[in-house]
Amino acid sequence: MPTYMYKAVTDKGVVVRNKVEISSRQGLIKMLKNNNLLPISIEQINYRTKNAPKKQKKNITNIQEIMKNVNTTQIGVKNRTPTLREKINLYFAKTEKITQRDLVVFTQNFYLLKKANFNNIHALNTIIESTENISFRGILEDILAGLEAGENMYTTMEYYSNVFPFIYINMIKVGELSGSLTNSLEQAVKYLDDTESLNKKLKGILIPNIIQFVLLIVMLVVGTLVAIPAIQGVFDELGTDETLPAITLWFADFINKVIQYWYIPTLIIVGIVAIILLYINTPKGKYNFHYFKYKMPIFGELIFALDFSRFLKAMLLNLQNGMRIQDAIDVSKNVIKNYVLLSIIETSLNNILIGASWVEPFEKSGLAKPMITEMLKIGMQTDLTEMMEKLVEYMEIDIDNIMTKIMKALPQVVYAIVGAVLIFFVLVVLVPCVQVYMGNFLFSAYDV
Repeated sequence: MPTYMYKAVTDKGVVVRNKVEISSRQGLIKMLKNNNLLPISIEQINYRTKNAPKKQKKNITNIQEIMKNVNTTQIGVKNRTPTLREKINLYFAKTEKITQRDLVVFTQNFYLLKKANFNNIHALNTIIESTENISFRGILEDILAGLEAGENMYTTMEYYSNVFPFIYINMIKVGELSGSLTNSLEQAVKYLDDTESLNKKLKGILIPNIIQFVLLIVMLVVGTLVAIPAIQGVFDELGTDETLPAITLWFADFINKVIQYWYIPTLIIVGIVAIILLYINTPKGKYNFHYFKYKMPIFGELIFALDFSRFLKAMLLNLQNGMRIQDAIDVSKNVIKNYVLLSIIETSLNNILIGASWVEPFEKSGLAKPMITEMLKIGMQTDLTEMMEKLVEYMEIDIDNIMTKIMKALPQVVYAIVGAVLIFFVLVVLVPCVQVYMGNFLFSAYDV
Protein backbone atom coordinates (compact mmCIF):
# COMPACT_ATOMS: atom_id res chain seq x y z
CA MET A 1 0.00 0.00 0.00
CA PRO A 2 1.46 3.42 -0.92
CA THR A 3 2.62 5.80 1.80
CA TYR A 4 1.90 9.53 1.71
CA MET A 5 3.37 12.45 3.63
CA TYR A 6 0.78 15.20 4.09
CA LYS A 7 0.73 18.71 5.48
CA ALA A 8 -2.64 20.16 6.54
CA VAL A 9 -4.26 22.90 8.63
CA THR A 10 -6.60 22.19 11.55
CA ASP A 11 -9.72 24.26 12.26
CA LYS A 12 -7.70 25.99 15.01
CA GLY A 13 -5.09 27.19 12.55
CA VAL A 14 -2.40 24.66 13.48
CA VAL A 15 -0.29 23.22 10.67
CA VAL A 16 0.17 19.45 11.11
CA ARG A 17 2.36 17.02 9.21
CA ASN A 18 2.19 13.25 9.25
CA LYS A 19 2.82 10.07 7.29
CA VAL A 20 0.06 7.54 6.53
CA GLU A 21 -0.46 4.40 4.47
CA ILE A 22 -3.60 4.53 2.33
CA SER A 23 -4.77 3.09 -0.97
CA SER A 24 -4.98 6.35 -2.94
CA ARG A 25 -4.33 10.07 -2.77
CA GLN A 26 -8.05 10.76 -3.25
CA GLY A 27 -8.88 8.57 -0.26
CA LEU A 28 -6.38 10.50 1.87
CA ILE A 29 -7.94 13.84 0.86
CA LYS A 30 -11.41 12.59 1.82
CA MET A 31 -10.09 11.24 5.14
CA LEU A 32 -8.45 14.58 5.97
CA LYS A 33 -11.57 16.57 5.13
CA ASN A 34 -13.74 14.21 7.21
CA ASN A 35 -11.43 15.01 10.14
CA ASN A 36 -11.71 18.80 9.62
CA LEU A 37 -8.22 19.05 8.16
CA LEU A 38 -7.58 21.28 5.14
CA PRO A 39 -4.86 19.71 2.90
CA ILE A 40 -1.93 21.97 1.99
CA SER A 41 0.36 19.45 0.31
CA ILE A 42 0.41 15.69 -0.21
CA GLU A 43 3.47 13.77 -1.42
CA GLN A 44 3.82 10.08 -2.09
CA ILE A 45 6.94 8.54 -0.52
CA ASN A 46 8.95 6.34 -2.84
CA TYR A 47 10.82 3.58 -0.98
CA ARG A 48 14.02 2.03 -2.23
CA THR A 49 14.28 -1.67 -2.92
CA LYS A 50 15.85 -3.85 -0.26
CA ASN A 51 18.99 -4.52 -2.31
CA ALA A 52 19.61 -0.88 -3.13
CA PRO A 53 22.22 0.70 -0.83
CA LYS A 54 21.07 3.72 1.09
CA LYS A 55 23.46 6.65 0.68
CA GLN A 56 23.99 9.13 3.47
CA LYS A 57 24.88 12.69 2.54
CA LYS A 58 27.84 14.25 4.29
CA ASN A 59 27.24 16.59 7.23
CA ILE A 60 23.50 15.76 7.19
CA THR A 61 21.88 14.25 10.28
CA ASN A 62 19.76 11.21 9.54
CA ILE A 63 16.21 12.56 9.56
CA GLN A 64 14.78 9.09 10.28
CA GLU A 65 16.54 9.08 13.67
CA ILE A 66 14.85 12.36 14.52
CA MET A 67 11.44 11.21 13.29
CA LYS A 68 11.56 8.13 15.55
CA ASN A 69 11.47 10.34 18.63
CA VAL A 70 9.11 13.06 17.40
CA ASN A 71 5.37 12.91 16.79
CA THR A 72 5.03 15.49 14.06
CA THR A 73 1.28 15.80 14.51
CA GLN A 74 1.95 17.57 17.81
CA ILE A 75 4.37 20.13 16.40
CA GLY A 76 3.08 23.59 17.17
CA VAL A 77 0.21 22.30 19.31
CA LYS A 78 1.74 22.12 22.77
CA ASN A 79 2.23 25.34 24.67
CA ARG A 80 1.02 27.37 21.69
CA THR A 81 -2.31 28.75 20.64
CA PRO A 82 -2.82 30.53 17.34
CA THR A 83 -2.82 34.30 17.52
CA LEU A 84 -5.86 36.35 16.56
CA ARG A 85 -4.12 37.44 13.38
CA GLU A 86 -3.43 33.83 12.41
CA LYS A 87 -7.06 32.90 13.06
CA ILE A 88 -8.28 35.80 10.92
CA ASN A 89 -5.85 34.95 8.10
CA LEU A 90 -6.88 31.29 8.23
CA TYR A 91 -10.57 32.19 8.16
CA PHE A 92 -10.19 34.42 5.12
CA ALA A 93 -7.95 31.85 3.42
CA LYS A 94 -10.51 29.07 3.90
CA THR A 95 -13.41 31.24 2.75
CA GLU A 96 -11.55 32.87 -0.14
CA LYS A 97 -13.64 32.82 -3.29
CA ILE A 98 -12.36 31.29 -6.50
CA THR A 99 -12.39 34.05 -9.07
CA GLN A 100 -12.41 34.00 -12.86
CA ARG A 101 -8.83 35.22 -12.72
CA ASP A 102 -7.78 32.10 -10.74
CA LEU A 103 -9.28 29.92 -13.45
CA VAL A 104 -7.60 31.92 -16.23
CA VAL A 105 -4.16 31.71 -14.57
CA PHE A 106 -4.56 27.97 -13.95
CA THR A 107 -5.56 27.31 -17.58
CA GLN A 108 -2.73 29.44 -18.97
CA ASN A 109 -0.14 27.73 -16.77
CA PHE A 110 -1.49 24.28 -17.56
CA TYR A 111 -1.43 25.04 -21.31
CA LEU A 112 2.18 26.26 -21.14
CA LEU A 113 3.31 23.18 -19.20
CA LYS A 114 1.51 20.84 -21.60
CA LYS A 115 3.12 22.67 -24.50
CA ALA A 116 6.47 21.97 -22.80
CA ASN A 117 5.59 18.23 -22.91
CA PHE A 118 4.73 17.86 -19.21
CA ASN A 119 2.38 14.98 -18.48
CA ASN A 120 -0.91 15.81 -16.74
CA ILE A 121 0.16 14.67 -13.27
CA HIS A 122 3.49 16.49 -13.39
CA ALA A 123 1.84 19.66 -14.72
CA LEU A 124 -0.85 19.65 -12.02
CA ASN A 125 1.69 19.01 -9.27
CA THR A 126 3.73 21.99 -10.47
CA ILE A 127 0.67 24.26 -10.61
CA ILE A 128 -0.60 23.19 -7.18
CA GLU A 129 2.68 24.18 -5.56
CA SER A 130 2.30 27.75 -6.86
CA THR A 131 -1.44 28.14 -6.22
CA GLU A 132 -2.06 30.61 -3.38
CA ASN A 133 -5.85 30.27 -3.18
CA ILE A 134 -6.36 27.47 -0.63
CA SER A 135 -9.89 26.68 -1.81
CA PHE A 136 -8.78 26.33 -5.41
CA ARG A 137 -5.73 24.33 -4.36
CA GLY A 138 -8.02 21.81 -2.64
CA ILE A 139 -10.01 21.38 -5.87
CA LEU A 140 -6.83 20.89 -7.89
CA GLU A 141 -5.71 18.29 -5.33
CA ASP A 142 -8.95 16.40 -5.96
CA ILE A 143 -8.41 16.56 -9.73
CA LEU A 144 -4.85 15.29 -9.26
CA ALA A 145 -6.07 12.47 -7.03
CA GLY A 146 -8.53 11.47 -9.75
CA LEU A 147 -5.77 11.45 -12.35
CA GLU A 148 -3.57 9.27 -10.16
CA ALA A 149 -6.52 6.90 -9.71
CA GLY A 150 -6.80 6.55 -13.50
CA GLU A 151 -9.70 8.96 -14.08
CA ASN A 152 -9.94 11.79 -16.61
CA MET A 153 -9.68 15.39 -15.45
CA TYR A 154 -13.16 16.34 -16.64
CA THR A 155 -14.85 13.69 -14.47
CA THR A 156 -13.60 15.42 -11.30
CA MET A 157 -14.25 18.90 -12.73
CA GLU A 158 -17.92 17.99 -13.17
CA TYR A 159 -18.23 17.86 -9.36
CA TYR A 160 -17.11 21.50 -9.24
CA SER A 161 -19.52 22.98 -11.81
CA ASN A 162 -19.73 26.14 -9.66
CA VAL A 163 -16.02 26.75 -10.40
CA PHE A 164 -15.54 25.34 -13.90
CA PRO A 165 -18.12 26.50 -16.49
CA PHE A 166 -20.03 23.83 -18.42
CA ILE A 167 -18.37 24.77 -21.71
CA TYR A 168 -14.92 24.78 -20.10
CA ILE A 169 -15.40 21.27 -18.68
CA ASN A 170 -16.53 19.93 -22.03
CA MET A 171 -13.61 21.57 -23.84
CA ILE A 172 -11.32 19.58 -21.53
CA LYS A 173 -13.46 16.49 -22.14
CA VAL A 174 -13.14 16.81 -25.91
CA GLY A 175 -9.39 17.30 -25.56
CA GLU A 176 -8.94 14.24 -23.34
CA LEU A 177 -11.15 11.98 -25.45
CA SER A 178 -9.57 13.08 -28.74
CA GLY A 179 -5.98 13.07 -27.44
CA SER A 180 -5.48 16.79 -28.11
CA LEU A 181 -5.66 18.27 -24.63
CA THR A 182 -3.03 20.91 -25.42
CA ASN A 183 -5.15 22.32 -28.25
CA SER A 184 -8.27 22.20 -26.07
CA LEU A 185 -6.45 24.12 -23.34
CA GLU A 186 -5.44 26.72 -25.92
CA GLN A 187 -9.10 27.06 -26.88
CA ALA A 188 -10.11 27.25 -23.22
CA VAL A 189 -7.60 30.08 -22.61
CA LYS A 190 -9.01 31.98 -25.59
CA TYR A 191 -12.59 31.30 -24.44
CA LEU A 192 -11.88 32.65 -20.95
CA ASP A 193 -10.02 35.70 -22.30
CA ASP A 194 -12.80 36.47 -24.79
CA THR A 195 -15.46 36.03 -22.11
CA GLU A 196 -13.61 38.34 -19.73
CA SER A 197 -13.07 40.93 -22.48
CA LEU A 198 -16.75 40.78 -23.48
CA ASN A 199 -17.90 41.13 -19.87
CA LYS A 200 -15.65 44.17 -19.39
CA LYS A 201 -17.03 45.85 -22.50
CA LEU A 202 -20.62 45.15 -21.52
CA LYS A 203 -20.04 46.34 -17.97
CA GLY A 204 -18.40 49.53 -19.28
CA ILE A 205 -21.56 50.31 -21.23
CA LEU A 206 -24.27 48.98 -18.94
CA ILE A 207 -23.12 49.85 -15.41
CA PRO A 208 -22.92 53.68 -15.80
CA ASN A 209 -26.27 53.75 -17.58
CA ILE A 210 -27.91 51.39 -15.08
CA ILE A 211 -26.69 53.65 -12.26
CA GLN A 212 -28.21 56.65 -14.05
CA PHE A 213 -31.44 54.74 -14.58
CA VAL A 214 -31.67 53.70 -10.90
CA LEU A 215 -30.90 57.25 -9.71
CA LEU A 216 -33.60 58.66 -11.98
CA ILE A 217 -36.13 56.14 -10.63
CA VAL A 218 -35.17 57.02 -7.04
CA MET A 219 -35.43 60.75 -7.78
CA LEU A 220 -38.79 60.17 -9.48
CA VAL A 221 -40.24 58.26 -6.54
CA VAL A 222 -38.77 60.55 -3.87
CA GLY A 223 -39.83 63.66 -5.77
CA THR A 224 -43.35 62.29 -6.11
CA LEU A 225 -43.58 61.42 -2.41
CA VAL A 226 -41.99 64.65 -1.09
CA ALA A 227 -42.16 67.51 -3.60
CA ILE A 228 -45.63 66.87 -5.06
CA PRO A 229 -47.51 66.82 -1.70
CA ALA A 230 -45.64 70.00 -0.65
CA ILE A 231 -46.67 71.80 -3.85
CA GLN A 232 -50.25 70.57 -3.50
CA GLY A 233 -50.24 71.86 0.09
CA VAL A 234 -49.22 75.36 -1.12
CA PHE A 235 -52.04 75.36 -3.67
CA ASP A 236 -54.61 74.26 -1.07
CA GLU A 237 -53.40 76.80 1.51
CA LEU A 238 -53.67 79.75 -0.86
CA GLY A 239 -56.95 78.58 -2.37
CA THR A 240 -55.78 78.81 -5.98
CA ASP A 241 -57.69 77.33 -8.88
CA GLU A 242 -54.46 76.02 -10.39
CA THR A 243 -54.00 72.24 -10.34
CA LEU A 244 -51.03 69.98 -10.83
CA PRO A 245 -50.57 68.31 -14.25
CA ALA A 246 -52.79 65.27 -14.78
CA ILE A 247 -49.80 62.95 -15.28
CA THR A 248 -48.34 64.12 -11.95
CA LEU A 249 -51.57 63.47 -10.08
CA TRP A 250 -51.94 60.07 -11.73
CA PHE A 251 -48.37 58.98 -10.91
CA ALA A 252 -48.62 60.26 -7.31
CA ASP A 253 -51.82 58.29 -6.84
CA PHE A 254 -50.18 55.22 -8.39
CA ILE A 255 -47.15 55.41 -6.07
CA ASN A 256 -49.33 55.85 -2.99
CA LYS A 257 -51.43 52.83 -3.90
CA VAL A 258 -48.35 50.73 -4.54
CA ILE A 259 -46.99 51.66 -1.10
CA GLN A 260 -50.34 51.04 0.57
CA TYR A 261 -50.93 47.67 -1.13
CA TRP A 262 -47.28 46.69 -1.58
CA TYR A 263 -48.01 42.99 -1.14
CA ILE A 264 -50.18 42.84 -4.27
CA PRO A 265 -47.50 43.88 -6.82
CA THR A 266 -44.96 41.81 -4.87
CA LEU A 267 -47.11 38.69 -5.16
CA ILE A 268 -47.77 39.40 -8.85
CA ILE A 269 -44.05 39.74 -9.60
CA VAL A 270 -43.14 36.63 -7.57
CA GLY A 271 -45.94 34.69 -9.28
CA ILE A 272 -44.83 35.72 -12.77
CA VAL A 273 -41.20 34.83 -12.02
CA ALA A 274 -42.23 31.46 -10.52
CA ILE A 275 -44.41 30.61 -13.54
CA ILE A 276 -41.60 31.50 -15.96
CA LEU A 277 -39.04 29.44 -13.99
CA LEU A 278 -41.38 26.44 -13.78
CA TYR A 279 -42.06 26.65 -17.51
CA ILE A 280 -38.36 26.95 -18.37
CA ASN A 281 -37.62 23.83 -16.29
CA THR A 282 -39.96 21.74 -18.46
CA PRO A 283 -38.43 20.15 -21.61
CA LYS A 284 -40.62 22.19 -23.96
CA GLY A 285 -40.08 25.39 -21.97
CA LYS A 286 -36.31 24.92 -21.91
CA TYR A 287 -36.26 24.29 -25.66
CA ASN A 288 -38.33 27.43 -26.35
CA PHE A 289 -36.15 29.47 -23.98
CA HIS A 290 -32.98 28.28 -25.73
CA TYR A 291 -34.55 29.09 -29.10
CA PHE A 292 -35.36 32.58 -27.80
CA LYS A 293 -31.69 32.99 -26.86
CA TYR A 294 -30.73 32.50 -30.52
CA LYS A 295 -33.47 34.82 -31.78
CA MET A 296 -33.41 37.54 -29.11
CA PRO A 297 -32.69 41.13 -30.22
CA ILE A 298 -29.09 42.40 -30.15
CA PHE A 299 -27.44 39.34 -28.53
CA GLY A 300 -29.14 36.39 -30.27
CA GLU A 301 -26.90 36.28 -33.34
CA LEU A 302 -23.78 36.52 -31.18
CA ILE A 303 -24.87 33.69 -28.85
CA PHE A 304 -25.48 31.32 -31.76
CA ALA A 305 -22.23 32.30 -33.48
CA LEU A 306 -20.23 31.60 -30.30
CA ASP A 307 -21.88 28.22 -29.70
CA PHE A 308 -21.55 27.09 -33.32
CA SER A 309 -17.94 28.29 -33.48
CA ARG A 310 -17.07 26.22 -30.37
CA PHE A 311 -18.73 23.17 -31.91
CA LEU A 312 -16.79 23.57 -35.17
CA LYS A 313 -13.49 24.07 -33.31
CA ALA A 314 -14.06 20.92 -31.26
CA MET A 315 -15.02 19.00 -34.41
CA LEU A 316 -11.90 20.25 -36.20
CA LEU A 317 -9.70 18.99 -33.32
CA ASN A 318 -11.30 15.56 -33.56
CA LEU A 319 -10.94 15.40 -37.34
CA GLN A 320 -7.27 16.40 -37.07
CA ASN A 321 -6.77 13.49 -34.66
CA GLY A 322 -8.11 11.02 -37.22
CA MET A 323 -11.72 10.60 -36.07
CA ARG A 324 -14.49 9.78 -38.51
CA ILE A 325 -17.03 12.55 -39.15
CA GLN A 326 -19.74 10.73 -37.18
CA ASP A 327 -17.49 10.22 -34.14
CA ALA A 328 -16.13 13.76 -34.39
CA ILE A 329 -19.67 15.21 -34.32
CA ASP A 330 -20.74 12.89 -31.49
CA VAL A 331 -17.80 13.88 -29.25
CA SER A 332 -17.92 17.57 -30.19
CA LYS A 333 -21.56 18.00 -29.19
CA ASN A 334 -20.40 17.87 -25.55
CA VAL A 335 -19.29 21.50 -25.76
CA ILE A 336 -22.88 22.61 -26.47
CA LYS A 337 -25.51 23.21 -23.80
CA ASN A 338 -28.25 24.81 -25.91
CA TYR A 339 -31.06 22.32 -26.63
CA VAL A 340 -31.81 23.82 -30.05
CA LEU A 341 -28.29 23.35 -31.39
CA LEU A 342 -28.07 19.92 -29.74
CA SER A 343 -31.25 18.82 -31.51
CA ILE A 344 -29.81 20.02 -34.84
CA ILE A 345 -26.60 18.06 -34.16
CA GLU A 346 -28.58 14.92 -33.25
CA THR A 347 -30.53 15.25 -36.52
CA SER A 348 -27.21 15.60 -38.33
CA LEU A 349 -25.97 12.35 -36.75
CA ASN A 350 -29.18 10.57 -37.76
CA ASN A 351 -28.72 11.80 -41.33
CA ILE A 352 -25.28 10.17 -41.43
CA LEU A 353 -26.82 6.85 -40.34
CA ILE A 354 -29.37 6.91 -43.17
CA GLY A 355 -26.84 8.15 -45.74
CA ALA A 356 -28.11 11.73 -46.01
CA SER A 357 -26.14 14.99 -45.73
CA TRP A 358 -25.10 15.94 -42.20
CA VAL A 359 -24.93 19.61 -43.26
CA GLU A 360 -28.61 19.73 -44.26
CA PRO A 361 -30.07 20.14 -40.69
CA PHE A 362 -27.88 23.20 -40.08
CA GLU A 363 -29.00 24.67 -43.40
CA LYS A 364 -32.72 24.05 -42.74
CA SER A 365 -32.56 25.48 -39.21
CA GLY A 366 -32.20 29.01 -40.59
CA LEU A 367 -29.73 29.84 -37.81
CA ALA A 368 -26.46 29.16 -39.63
CA LYS A 369 -25.51 31.67 -42.32
CA PRO A 370 -25.53 30.42 -45.95
CA MET A 371 -21.80 31.13 -46.18
CA ILE A 372 -21.12 28.61 -43.38
CA THR A 373 -23.24 25.78 -44.80
CA GLU A 374 -21.84 26.29 -48.30
CA MET A 375 -18.27 26.05 -47.00
CA LEU A 376 -19.16 22.80 -45.21
CA LYS A 377 -20.71 21.38 -48.41
CA ILE A 378 -17.61 22.25 -50.41
CA GLY A 379 -15.44 20.74 -47.67
CA MET A 380 -17.31 17.43 -47.99
CA GLN A 381 -16.47 17.38 -51.70
CA THR A 382 -12.80 18.35 -51.24
CA ASP A 383 -10.89 18.31 -47.93
CA LEU A 384 -13.19 18.80 -44.92
CA THR A 385 -10.40 19.38 -42.39
CA GLU A 386 -8.76 22.08 -44.49
CA MET A 387 -12.10 23.75 -45.24
CA MET A 388 -13.08 23.72 -41.54
CA GLU A 389 -9.83 25.47 -40.68
CA LYS A 390 -10.83 28.26 -43.07
CA LEU A 391 -14.39 28.19 -41.72
CA VAL A 392 -13.17 28.64 -38.14
CA GLU A 393 -11.13 31.65 -39.25
CA TYR A 394 -14.18 33.06 -41.04
CA MET A 395 -16.34 32.63 -37.95
CA GLU A 396 -13.77 34.42 -35.78
CA ILE A 397 -13.98 37.41 -38.15
CA ASP A 398 -17.79 37.17 -38.20
CA ILE A 399 -17.96 37.14 -34.39
CA ASP A 400 -15.75 40.25 -34.24
CA ASN A 401 -18.08 41.99 -36.71
CA ILE A 402 -21.15 41.03 -34.66
CA MET A 403 -19.45 42.31 -31.51
CA THR A 404 -18.72 45.63 -33.22
CA LYS A 405 -22.38 45.99 -34.21
CA ILE A 406 -23.53 45.21 -30.66
CA MET A 407 -21.15 47.75 -29.16
CA LYS A 408 -22.59 50.37 -31.48
CA ALA A 409 -26.25 49.45 -30.98
CA LEU A 410 -26.26 48.75 -27.23
CA PRO A 411 -25.45 52.31 -26.07
CA GLN A 412 -28.23 53.66 -28.27
CA VAL A 413 -30.77 51.32 -26.70
CA VAL A 414 -29.63 52.13 -23.17
CA TYR A 415 -29.64 55.88 -23.88
CA ALA A 416 -33.18 55.63 -25.27
CA ILE A 417 -34.43 53.92 -22.08
CA VAL A 418 -32.67 56.39 -19.80
CA GLY A 419 -33.94 59.28 -21.95
CA ALA A 420 -37.55 58.06 -21.70
CA VAL A 421 -37.29 57.88 -17.90
CA LEU A 422 -35.71 61.35 -17.82
CA ILE A 423 -38.56 62.84 -19.89
CA PHE A 424 -41.11 61.21 -17.56
CA PHE A 425 -39.23 62.62 -14.55
CA VAL A 426 -39.38 66.13 -16.06
CA LEU A 427 -43.13 65.87 -16.72
CA VAL A 428 -44.01 64.44 -13.31
CA VAL A 429 -41.67 66.33 -10.94
CA LEU A 430 -39.90 69.24 -12.62
CA VAL A 431 -42.93 70.76 -14.36
CA PRO A 432 -44.84 71.29 -11.05
CA CYS A 433 -41.66 72.70 -9.47
CA VAL A 434 -41.28 75.19 -12.34
CA GLN A 435 -44.97 76.03 -11.99
CA VAL A 436 -44.44 76.99 -8.33
CA TYR A 437 -41.26 78.89 -9.16
CA MET A 438 -43.04 80.99 -11.80
CA GLY A 439 -45.76 81.89 -9.29
CA ASN A 440 -48.62 81.98 -11.78
CA PHE A 441 -50.88 80.28 -9.25
CA LEU A 442 -50.76 83.48 -7.09
CA PHE A 443 -52.85 85.37 -9.65
CA SER A 444 -55.77 83.01 -9.37
CA ALA A 445 -55.33 82.77 -5.59
CA TYR A 446 -55.88 86.53 -5.22
CA ASP A 447 -58.49 86.74 -7.99
CA VAL A 448 -56.14 88.76 -10.16
